Amino acid sequence: MSRATIADVARAAGVSVPTVSKVLNGRPQISTATRRRVEEAVEQVGYARPGRPRRRAGLVDLVLGAVDSPWAQEVVAGAEAEAHDAGVGLVVTASRGPEAEWLGAALRRRSDGVVLAVTDLTTATVDALLGTGVPVVLLDRTGRSDPRLPSVGAANWSGALAATEHLLGLGHTRIATIVGPDHLACSAERVDGYLAALRRAGIPADDDLVVQGDFRSDGGRRAAAALLDLAAPPTAVFAGSDLQAFGVLSEARDRGLRLPEDLSVVGFDDLSVARFVTPALTTVRQPHADMAAQAVRIALGRQPAPESGRLELTTQLVLRASTTTTTD
Repeated sequence: MSRATIADVARAAGVSVPTVSKVLNGRPQISTATRRRVEEAVEQVGYARPGRPRRRAGLVDLVLGAVDSPWAQEVVAGAEAEAHDAGVGLVVTASRGPEAEWLGAALRRRSDGVVLAVTDLTTATVDALLGTGVPVVLLDRTGRSDPRLPSVGAANWSGALAATEHLLGLGHTRIATIVGPDHLACSAERVDGYLAALRRAGIPADDDLVVQGDFRSDGGRRAAAALLDLAAPPTAVFAGSDLQAFGVLSEARDRGLRLPEDLSVVGFDDLSVARFVTPALTTVRQPHADMAAQAVRIALGRQPAPESGRLELTTQLVLRASTTTTTD
């Protein structure tokens, strides 16, 4: 007979999974009647409260915002390699549907660990996951951090600093950046690194050269169009992600610009396809597979969680053909 889960309690009590989690964690914002229904449902389905010993499931959950990008494929590869080494299975879920769907599925599996790389993380979701006693680790690009959860990411600030300083070293002074979604911590860190490089060089920041993107190629193309339509367009772009950089290259090429003579472009990620675009992309390498492997390792208890709460892996500037000295 399968073991009762927090989702079973929610169904029996006629409430949501986050509500059950709040009751189990002693949160005060629950009515007496609801609390009583949940407590009765706990007894009815035979749910074992967190903290009691539980059997290993032999599974680890990896939840991604989407699985159709090169970034996601590299993350999955790293997570799968570590799960295989640990002798457990990997369950990959895309969180495109309602949060309750993927959350409920993850809770029913009672995995040995959960790695989250999603942009819609809420406090209620974290409460529900922690209510099961299952270790949860955040992977970079998570929408909202939570101090209760360890996280694994890359050195976004120093990577952006290196990218911008590379362009400054080539003589560029009108350097634009295309930022990612503004609710992602990694986006803010990359913008801060870009601005720090300009300050060090004594170049005032120009708001017209900071354009919002979405970490996708279409967003990068739209942002590039806005930048290239300026009366004084940039001679270089730090695109904030490889996919955005690909969009910049496409827009510039369609306008008849020479690359990199008329426009230098730097990405961030070093996706496996970055070396095969034309021109080959100069970019900041972040170790996606290793980040995912480390997150799985922490979730499974194969290495301790970082004392600071965050494990940050180094980034590296990779020089290719998409940047050159400016003629301006």
